[in-house]
Amino acid sequence: MRVCVYAASSARVAPEYHAAARALGESLAQAGCSVVYGGGSTGLMGSLADGALSKGGEVIGILPKFMADLEWGHPGLTHLELVEDMRERKHKLLTGSDAVVALPGGCGTLEELFEAITLKRLGIYFNPILLLNVRNFYTPLQGFMQQVIAEHFMNPGHEAMWQLVDSVEQVLPAIRATPPWREDAREYAVVR
Repeated sequence: MRVCVYAASSARVAPEYHAAARALGESLAQAGCSVVYGGGSTGLMGSLADGALSKGGEVIGILPKFMADLEWGHPGLTHLELVEDMRERKHKLLTGSDAVVALPGGCGTLEELFEAITLKRLGIYFNPILLLNVRNFYTPLQGFMQQVIAEHFMNPGHEAMWQLVDSVEQVLPAIRATPPWREDAREYAVVR
């Protein structure tokens, strides 16, 4: 299984976030999953990669060339693919993935997450999308998305496109238990 993980590059976050990222990497590697992520060496990205690599996992980084020029890439990855820009990076991260897991993060992580949700809504991506709710990080976002649905910007059934999990131990069982997204997603994408 190939799992796409979105994660922050900030190293200044609470230790619990780093611990969860490392544990997620370890858990995915021990389960034989390939991890594909943004290719960075710092913050939760670095902790995720270090965790997976420590357990002999395959870790694939997708890094824009300008970030490589700034030496932001992780030096020990199984494979590092350089791409032209952020748009290509997002496309390569999601393409071929069997699931998405969003660790806490800033605007880049959130943008990647919302693109995955949008593609799922449009029937382009059908696989599980999980938000790892470390320190209740995603609880306010869940409330906001419920407001989006209540205000009729999305259909009530769209809330099933993603799910919150509170621990690393819940990630793989949730991925395995999530049914594929609706075949009629494009027809259902329109709010009626």
